[in-house]
Amino acid sequence: MFHVAGFWVAVSFVLFFVLAGKKLWAPIATVLDNRANLIREELDEAARLRREAEQMLEDATREREQALAEAKSLIEQSRVKADEMAKQARAEAEAAVRRHEQMARDRIAAVERAAVKEVRQLAIDVAVNAAHSIIPQTIDAQKASALVDQALVDLPAAFARQAA
Repeated sequence: MFHVAGFWVAVSFVLFFVLAGKKLWAPIATVLDNRANLIREELDEAARLRREAEQMLEDATREREQALAEAKSLIEQSRVKADEMAKQARAEAEAAVRRHEQMARDRIAAVERAAVKEVRQLAIDVAVNAAHSIIPQTIDAQKASALVDQALVDLPAAFARQAA
């Protein structure tokens, strides 16, 4: 066995690692520990970034929901206001129509009154003209004087009736 070259290679390999192993193992362990720490830090950073991203997603979702709620509220308020404005416009239009109808009725009544007054005046004029032509032919002076006296007596009552 001492004459076999493989035996001496194995012994030299073991001795090399026993003697040089501490010096080789420390830098290798340090490199591996540094690498493990770096990976751990990167994993921690990734976890932190993930938490931040999840928080940002939650915030964005909450803000979106709030914006949707506000938009719905604004739409509903606008709809209510539009309904109120439509009702108000409808009421104002109806009031304007009623005012125009009343004004038209008032104008018609005024025109009717003017027409009646004009017809009465024409009737009075015709009656006076007829009386002027008929009275001298049918009444003598004594009867005419009595009619004038009676008319003067009835004049205050006629004025009172006309004033009422």
